[in-house]
Formats: sequence, C-alpha cells, structure tokens
Amino acid sequence: MISNSAKNRTALMPMLICCALFFILGFVTWANGSLIPFAKKAFSLETDLQAYLVTFASYIAYFFLAIPSSWILKKIGFHNGLVTSLLILGCGSLIFIPAAEKSSYVLFLIAIFVQGSGMALLQTAVNPYLSIIGPIESAAQRISIAGFCNKTAGMVAPLVLSTLLLKGANAAEAKLAQASSAVEKQAILDELLNQLHAPYISLAVVLAVFALVLKFVKLPEVNAEEDTETSTASKSVFSYPHLFLGALAIFFCVAVEVMAGDIIGTYARQLGTVPQIFRDNATAFTLGFMLLGYLIGIVTIPRFISQQAALRVCTTVGILFTILSVFTTGVVSFWFVAMLGLANSLMWPAIFPLGIKGLGKHTKTGSAIMIMGIAGGAIWPLVYGFMKDELKVDFQHAFLYAMLPAYLYIVYFATKGHKVGAKNT
Repeated sequence: MISNSAKNRTALMPMLICCALFFILGFVTWANGSLIPFAKKAFSLETDLQAYLVTFASYIAYFFLAIPSSWILKKIGFHNGLVTSLLILGCGSLIFIPAAEKSSYVLFLIAIFVQGSGMALLQTAVNPYLSIIGPIESAAQRISIAGFCNKTAGMVAPLVLSTLLLKGANAAEAKLAQASSAVEKQAILDELLNQLHAPYISLAVVLAVFALVLKFVKLPEVNAEEDTETSTASKSVFSYPHLFLGALAIFFCVAVEVMAGDIIGTYARQLGTVPQIFRDNATAFTLGFMLLGYLIGIVTIPRFISQQAALRVCTTVGILFTILSVFTTGVVSFWFVAMLGLANSLMWPAIFPLGIKGLGKHTKTGSAIMIMGIAGGAIWPLVYGFMKDELKVDFQHAFLYAMLPAYLYIVYFATKGHKVGAKNT
C-alpha cells in the first residue's frame, strides 16, 4: 500500500512497471494500423468499412469488459489484475493461428476482441495506478511519460508488421492479379495468412514471460479509498457528473486518435499521390508526432501549463489541422493528418485524471466507466466508413464531418465539463 507520506512523490518501481505495460499496450493497439490493409487483402474484403471491423473488434471490447474488469480488480487487486491481463492478451495472440489456418475473418476478429478484453483489464488497472502513485496534480505528467512508451511501441508495431505482413500483402496483390484460377488465388491468400504465425506466436511467448516476471515483482497495492483527498462514504458513483462527461470525452479522444492513427493508411491510399513507404508506415508518422507531444507534456505539465489549459490548446490545434487536411491534397494533406498526433497527444493524459478526480472509494468503478469510453475507437471509424462507402461522401469531407464534432465536445469538457458537479468533489 502507498502510504500518506509518499503522496507527494512518485513511486519509482510502479512507474517503471507501468511504462513497460504501456509499451505492450501500444504495440498491440497500434498494430491495428497495419492489420486493416492486411486484412482487406488477405480476406478479400470489398470495402474499407469491412476492414474497419478490425478496430471495432479491438475497441468495442473496452465497452463490454471495462465494468467487469473493475469487479475483477476489486476481487484480486491491481497487481494480480495486471498479470491476468497479460495472460488474456497472450491467449488472444494465439487465436490468430487458427484464424490463419482456417482463413476465417470472423476468427481473426475474435482474436482481436480477446486481445481487446485483455487490454480493457490492463487499462482499467494501470491508469488509476498512474494517477494515484504520485500527486494528482502531476498525474498528466506521469501518464505522458507512460504514453511516451506507449507511442514508441506504437511506432515500432507498424514498422515491424509492415515488414512482416504488408510487404507480403503487396506482393500477394500482384500475384493475385496474375492468378488464373480460384484455386491458385486461394493458395496465394493462404500463404499470405500464414505470415501471421511468427509474429503472434512470438508475442504470446513474450507476454507469458512478462506475466511470470510481474507476478514475482513486489508492487504496492494501491488503496484508492485512502489515497484520495475526499471522503465518499455516503455517495454513489452517480453523484459525480464530471466522471460521465469525462467518459464521453475519452470516447471522442480515442475516436480522433484512431482516426488519425489507424485510418491514415487508407486515407493516404485514397489521396493517390502519397509514396508507398508513407502509406505502408502511415501510423508510425502519426505516432511520431504524438511522441513529440508527450515530450512537450512531460516538460510543461504542471510546471508551465495546467492539465485543463493543455487540453484546450490540443483541441484547438486538432480542429485547425483537421480543416487544413481537408482543404489540401496529396502529401500536404497526409502530413496534416499525421500531425493530428501532436494535437491528440495530451488529451488522454489531461482528461483521465480530471474525470476520476475526487472519486475516493469509487476510483476503480470510475476508472472502468472512463475506460468504457475507449469504445469511441470502435464506433468512429465505422461512422467514417459508412459516410464514405455507403453515403458516398468524399473521403476528405467525411473525415471532416467525423472529426469536428469530436474535437468540439472535448473543448466543452476542457472548459466547463470537468467542473460540472465540482461541489460534490
């Protein structure tokens, strides 16, 4: 347990463990950026909307598993919850093997959903852990440091998978164009899908080993009831409207992150004039700008700028870059979408601690409610894909119509939403 005397400093070992866990989260999460174009080719999908089910399967798990995750954490504690989440992630990684063997897109999505379930438990545990192991005023700084690790892994994932999967997918596409029979085409697709074996077996092994090591590492068990400044013995979680407004802010925060990070690959392909190397590694460019933003957050929050002010600046920049991306073309438009990573970088670190501030004994449940907002990453790409593929809206204007409402709500939360019900907190 973290003692009251330690409240004004950050515990080092928990911080290092959290950084490692955020690296794992980043690698698995941002692998989706490469899996979307891979799945479209490997499973012969007809539209981008179908391919966006990759992100849907991953992020919708947070909506269904966040509250059960909070119950699990109440029963087994934060530490054991972290270990369990890694084992679930490993199981999800292994399901990719039969998905490839059976050439089943449904099983492929199930594997991603199981991984998402493990990440839901991991996120529900690790985010309040980061908020509580030091002063709440510097929570955004700690989340920024962990986020730096997360986005570094996010840059590594598409680079690794583009080497292992997308190059093979591009080669397979050329072979498919020359194939003369259905049997020959299926053989090419089976060979492409078999490329999933090595990376996901390796990932499962790494996750299992880290879970074993983490099990025997001594970590303080966070007691949320003692580590918050307010007694909440007589209140329910519904007494804190800023929590639910914060969960909706997380919904839109993750929505714009996924739009800029995972959808940028298909966006670049539709621009047409973007070089192949940019298209295959598009997610890495967005995450590179997010890393820059995290570095700025680490240096400036809370020393020079408050969490709320950082949130307002980020949303303003996000709106500006979105508009510029829509009214430019080619590589210039691509770079404005990539630079949304800079705008999005400090949103989560600012929103999460504002949403759970003052919840006391409800911190675990409140964290789960906040984590449910990650479902924005499941819903928003489908909204974009529906406008583009079904309503036939120009892909750049569809991008604008999807992004602006999300940023505008985050502006509201940054200015007023986090204060709603402040008298209760």
